[in-house]
Amino acid sequence: RRGEMAKSTQLIDNEVFRAYATYTAIVLLKMMLMSLITAYFRITRKAFVNPEDTASFGKGESAKKYLRTDPDVERVRRGHLNDLENIVPFVGIGLLYALSGPELSTALLHFRIFTGARILHTLAYLIPLPQPGRGLSWAVGYSVTFSMAYKVLKTAWLL
Repeated sequence: RRGEMAKSTQLIDNEVFRAYATYTAIVLLKMMLMSLITAYFRITRKAFVNPEDTASFGKGESAKKYLRTDPDVERVRRGHLNDLENIVPFVGIGLLYALSGPELSTALLHFRIFTGARILHTLAYLIPLPQPGRGLSWAVGYSVTFSMAYKVLKTAWLL
């Protein structure tokens, strides 16, 4: 069925869509994990942004010292923000791509490279690894999303 748009009733039987669903779930779970890592760093570094979050550390002036930024917390937050900026477009464009009728092997290559790049990007942010590791992993994932978008446009609009 290469080159044909999939019908919604066929999605569960469509191998490309199942691959898309699998890898999308992986990167979304990874992105959700970043929220937990942020919370862990906030608690262990005692660095909060909301006064009510400091209540267990005291009241009034004694709690105010915990209303602060911490470089480790901010680093995790930047990684999470980068996930939002890259995984959300992947989810939307990847869905359109999966429905555009790509070959399974090509689709798997796109989905696996993107997922691997995002996992490497997170590790590069959290460890931290020296540049250009983080930048390259970002560029690879971004390129994959762009490649899928091009395929969608080529298929849908006959570019």
